[in-house]
Amino acid sequence: MCRYAESVYRVHYVCVPCRRSRKDAWDGAEHRCPSCRRPMVFAGHDFAAPPRRDVSGWAAVAAVLEAGLRYEGFEPCGCGREPKFRPATSAQVRARRRIAHRTGVPESEALATRDPHDLA
Repeated sequence: MCRYAESVYRVHYVCVPCRRSRKDAWDGAEHRCPSCRRPMVFAGHDFAAPPRRDVSGWAAVAAVLEAGLRYEGFEPCGCGREPKFRPATSAQVRARRRIAHRTGVPESEALATRDPHDLA
C-alpha cells in the first residue's frame, strides 16, 4: 500500500526574494510569504533551503525554479525515490547555462544534468 495514500503530505514552498521557505499542505491553494505577502513558489518534496546568507545558493534556487524545475525525488504516489540533481551554487548554474547555449539543449534539461566528472 502507498505510504502517502492516507495522509496529507506537506511540501516546500519558497519565497526567493525574502529567502524564506516553509512546508505547507499540498492543497493547490495559494500560499503567501509571511514577510512580504507575495505568493510563494511550490519547490517540491525534496527541497533543502540554503542558509539566508548564502547568496550563491539562493541564486541557484531561483534559476532552478525559473526554469520550471522542482526539487523532486518521489514517484507520483510517494512509494519510490529517484533523487534528481539540481545545481547548488551559482557557478554550477553558469556552467550549465554555457553548456546549454553551446549545444542547443534546453536550459531546464542542462540544469537537471549532473556533471559526469562529479563523483558526488
